[in-house]
Amino acid sequence: MSTPLAEARGIVKRYGPTTALADGRLTVLPGESHALVGRNGAGKSTLVRILTGLQAPDEGTVRFDGDPAPPLTDRDAWRRKVACVYQHPTLVPQLSVAENLFMAELHAVRPTRWNRSSGRGSGGCPPDERSTNRQPLRHGFISWRRLQTEAARLLDTWDVRVDPGARTADLKVEDRQMVEIARALSFGARFIILDEPTAQLDNREIERLFTRMRTLQDSGVTFLFISHHLQEVYEVCQTVTVLRDARWITTAPVADLPRRALVEAMAGETIAEQAERLRTVAAAGPVLLDVRGLTSPAYQNVDLTVRRGEVVGLAGSSASGKIELAESFTGLHTPTGGTARIDGAQLPFGDVQAALKAGVGFVPRDRHDEGLVFGMSIGDNATLSVLDRLGRFGFVGTDRKRGVATALIERLDIHAEGPDQPVSDLSGGNAQKVVMARALASDPRLLVLVNPTAGVDVKSKESLLARVDSAREDGTAVLVVSDELDDLRRCDRVLVLFHGRVVAEHPAGWRDHELIASIEGVDHG
Repeated sequence: MSTPLAEARGIVKRYGPTTALADGRLTVLPGESHALVGRNGAGKSTLVRILTGLQAPDEGTVRFDGDPAPPLTDRDAWRRKVACVYQHPTLVPQLSVAENLFMAELHAVRPTRWNRSSGRGSGGCPPDERSTNRQPLRHGFISWRRLQTEAARLLDTWDVRVDPGARTADLKVEDRQMVEIARALSFGARFIILDEPTAQLDNREIERLFTRMRTLQDSGVTFLFISHHLQEVYEVCQTVTVLRDARWITTAPVADLPRRALVEAMAGETIAEQAERLRTVAAAGPVLLDVRGLTSPAYQNVDLTVRRGEVVGLAGSSASGKIELAESFTGLHTPTGGTARIDGAQLPFGDVQAALKAGVGFVPRDRHDEGLVFGMSIGDNATLSVLDRLGRFGFVGTDRKRGVATALIERLDIHAEGPDQPVSDLSGGNAQKVVMARALASDPRLLVLVNPTAGVDVKSKESLLARVDSAREDGTAVLVVSDELDDLRRCDRVLVLFHGRVVAEHPAGWRDHELIASIEGVDHG
């Protein structure tokens, strides 16, 4: 067996009390496309950060071509080993393609001037033999003509059909990705990590990307391919590694691993082992939320209904459009087409306050950036959605606010000294309860929850999910958007979005492998 191009063994990475990787392993052979798959939270992103030298592991080793990984401080050495192309390109949109290709040279403290005979310069890294000398600077000045010439030659070397003078923002997503790949290859890297590269591409663009990948493989380039869409793994990869719950599970040739077995490896259970889960589905009450043909750049032609007392889940990959769809009902986005009605009345779009008055309560996806005002108290945060009920003519009654906040603290079992305690003092679980308290304070008819238990301890998670059951009993319609299967199990049914479209519906009692197969695109092409 040939020496692995990239190898990670026994990787452990902790962030405080959280273990992001407990046993990360990866062996990528030269010239292959190797898939890295796993549910959200499996440890894929952590492993990529370690493989690209952005972070050091707490335990374990990383090797390239059999040699130890360079020090984290030697960024030039890392660029010559590995590069990552993310689903959102990191190019500077207002600069030209040529300027982006030679960004390192253009922004060097001291100009880089290559000596053609020695191949060495005053900074940067040696040019790759197959690409070109990276020579946009001459005698300490930028040679714009040379910049264009060298960029054109570099792009031609890797068959990237893009005008080097074009503004990067004007390129199609697939072309921006190829420019990033060409830039990485120009530094000498032959190991390219593609992180969800198809998330923003249509079917025709995806096929073109795969064709280019195969061509580059023939030229000696090796890929680590990360995707939530398992049918793509079978189309473009030769080997697959599965992570689950921060641990390595298996590495196998794609041809030897049936899709059903791959989904079971990701889910952590076999069909035979999994018991039937039974739930009492919400009674057929009146429709509260009625959505028809809703369309935006993130989702297309969505129809859905949520009845009073019903809990409906939205599942999908990070690029499925599920979060954007849910946030549209809360006034954060304005769809380009379609309608949504709540109790028969048109739901206002693009206006958070109007959505709140229409009866929509909301727990946003990130309590730190979107959910809490950390310079305020628990009571202030919990009552932000009902200030108009706590006084008249713009004045808020202090005693009344304190009373409402105290009742919410008791209702949500928030462990705190009282409503005047700074919210910044709370643990993650109790802080999330404050966000939930604010959403419930307005007695919403529709409760929209995005990742409601993210980053909280087990006890707090159970307490938060109990609020979902209480809302159901109160006749509130609940929409739960989550990557956590435990959150979705509280739902009466789960809708799965894939590339912005609703492609499957799973009634209560679904099995993990069934839902994951829908999320990963295995069962609907």
